[in-house]
Amino acid sequence: MFGFGALGKYRIRAAIVLLPVVLAGCAASDDVKSITFTEDRGVSNQPFPGNYRAEILAFMKTYLNNPLGVREAAMAEPVQRTVGGRLRYISCLRFGTREADGSYREPRERAVLYVDGRLDRVIENPTDLCAGATYAAFPELEKMTR
Repeated sequence: MFGFGALGKYRIRAAIVLLPVVLAGCAASDDVKSITFTEDRGVSNQPFPGNYRAEILAFMKTYLNNPLGVREAAMAEPVQRTVGGRLRYISCLRFGTREADGSYREPRERAVLYVDGRLDRVIENPTDLCAGATYAAFPELEKMTR
C-alpha cells in the first residue's frame, strides 16, 4: 500500500516496539528528579501568598459540596511552618457547613498549604499546624454562592 516492502514493514514494527524502551533509557539517569509543577525549595524561604484570600474562596467553591450557608467562618493570616520537613506558608480556616437536612455541623479546622505563593492543598486534620492560630472573621466565605 505504501510501498515499504516486507523488510520495511518489519523495521517499522521493530521501531514501534522499541521506541518505549529507547525513551525510557533516555529518561533514566543518575540524577533522579521528581516531576512537579513548582520547584521544591526545601527549607528555604517561600514567597508570601499575596492572593491567598481570593485563592481560598475560589478553591472552597469546588471543595465544599454546598458552598451556600457556611457559618462562623474565620481565617488566620498565613504563617510559615515546617510541613513534612519543608518550610511552607499555612493559613488556618475554621467554618461550619450546612448538612443536607438543613442542620449545621460544628465548625471544623482546615489548614491551607501554599507552595511558591500559590494554594497547593487543604489539610483536613491540621492538629499542630493550627495550634495557637489567631483567627479573624472571614465574611466572604459565608457569602459564597454557587
